[in-house]
Amino acid sequence: MINSAIGYIEKGYGVASGRSNDVRFPNGTISMQIPFFAREGLDLSVFFRGTLNISFPDHSYQLGNAQYFFPQIKWSQDLPPENFSFYSCFIKVPPLDESYIALIYWPHPSTKPGFHQDPNILEILAPEINGLSCGDEIKVFADSESVRFISRFT
Repeated sequence: MINSAIGYIEKGYGVASGRSNDVRFPNGTISMQIPFFAREGLDLSVFFRGTLNISFPDHSYQLGNAQYFFPQIKWSQDLPPENFSFYSCFIKVPPLDESYIALIYWPHPSTKPGFHQDPNILEILAPEINGLSCGDEIKVFADSESVRFISRFT
């Protein structure tokens, strides 16, 4: 069963896209990680090399069955190996009246050395979408077996 939640774009660290000017990740962490995921069978070439950081003020979420799980990926010489999960979803962008196939990108907090996300934020990989700004509304749809959105008001 498909469930959904409305979220809003938040400003991120800029590390995933390379906008942070962190010398360890000159083109961003996503660009550095793509070859490792490709070797494991996940092609991310259709996605923008950065994440949409979506906050959910009216919902919490529970992650369930990941479409992809990659343990102990050593993608950087500067960091220890990390575990990653990816969850299928699609997003609807009401300001643009468009929908996009996407993936929830979840570096496991237990192995992530820094740049921890607020627990109300999901990082989403999507195609490049021009015209988005912080504060824009995004509706995220996912199979309830992989991601379950829970209203804070029920």
